Amino acid sequence: MNNSIEFAPKAQKGKTILVADDEPRIIEAVAMNLELEGYRVSGASNGYEALKKLTKEVPDLVVLDVMMPEMDGFETLRKIREVSTVPVIMLTVKGEETDKVKGLDLGADDYVTKPFSPKELVSRVKAVLRRVEMPSPVPKTEIRVDDYLSIDFSRHEIVVRGKEVHLRPTEYRLLYHLVSNAGKVLTHETLLRRVWGYEYREEDHYLWLYITYLRRKIEEDPKHPKYILSERGIGYRFREFERR
Repeated sequence: MNNSIEFAPKAQKGKTILVADDEPRIIEAVAMNLELEGYRVSGASNGYEALKKLTKEVPDLVVLDVMMPEMDGFETLRKIREVSTVPVIMLTVKGEETDKVKGLDLGADDYVTKPFSPKELVSRVKAVLRRVEMPSPVPKTEIRVDDYLSIDFSRHEIVVRGKEVHLRPTEYRLLYHLVSNAGKVLTHETLLRRVWGYEYREEDHYLWLYITYLRRKIEEDPKHPKYILSERGIGYRFREFERR
């Protein structure tokens, strides 16, 4: 039996949000609040159905529950990332830190813990879409930090030891703000506001995780970084370099 739930759009020109959860009441509550904001909402009761709708409807954002039958949210996210860069917000059980980290590691853009307020989720949806749509400032020239690392923000190219390294959009934005302020300490709150948005100014764990991801990709020794330096209790700074 097909348990999918479809909701008539309130605004045809609004963006489409795909909500995948095996609890119809959650889809209904989320849909009602999203539609009030002008979004079109499509529901899926499991991971398989979510993947089919991803291909058919090409949503602008996916809300994905971790605990679903047949195929859980993590496996669904893995399959989504094989074919799409669509923003994904994971729904996790409160207190399950490992689920949150695992979701971000697999390519989720954000997470909301259950139980949650539908209005809170709507706020996160808006923030993630705003972050994805916000054009990154583009310096005019290539930045050659040293013989090991060079960056060309205009082309979205990061080259480490002669090989191009792929960065996810959030990693790219974080690196941009650090490099653009090389030699200056940027506080945790400043980086969170600039990269994630005002709503995330106290979510220090996001920043710590993405600093870790960046170091793994650009540092020769991530445990002893020479580019992205920590200022204990304050924030981070990108090491000063000669601008050529």
